[in-house]
Amino acid sequence: MQDAVTSLIGNYDAIGRYFDRNALDRLQSYFGTGAARLKAASVITANASSIVRQAASKLFEIVPDLIAAGGNAYTTRRYAACLRDMDYYLRYASYALVAGSNDVLDERVLQGLRDTYSALGVPIGPTVRSIQIMKDLAMELAGENADWLAEPFDYMSRELSEKNV
Repeated sequence: MQDAVTSLIGNYDAIGRYFDRNALDRLQSYFGTGAARLKAASVITANASSIVRQAASKLFEIVPDLIAAGGNAYTTRRYAACLRDMDYYLRYASYALVAGSNDVLDERVLQGLRDTYSALGVPIGPTVRSIQIMKDLAMELAGENADWLAEPFDYMSRELSEKNV
């Protein structure tokens, strides 16, 4: 797992080059948003259970079949698993925010997830929708409407949506 800095250094080290203007601009951008990233992660951490609860409520309003008999969140066990997974996505999004890199999402969340969900019959659409709802709630709570805050959520959504099974 790497952060934005170690990833950038690794890339330049691998090709044996000094940092160019692009690399320096990326570092400056990362460090320039550092305090805001930490604040957003802190807000997410402090409000995680509320964010997950609100997102689940909104998701089930939008897709009520999920909690209806036969739905993927029907029964207490499945409902709890849904909330648990949403909490995982939120927690790892906060890690990616601090790191300024989506590596942690690939390594800890996304590898094999789509295949696992497919094998279990878990629909990807509502999962992606829940991630986007949590993004909106996190951005609202953090008081930030920034690309860096949306990126981990959007990245997970894209990766889950665009992978062929």
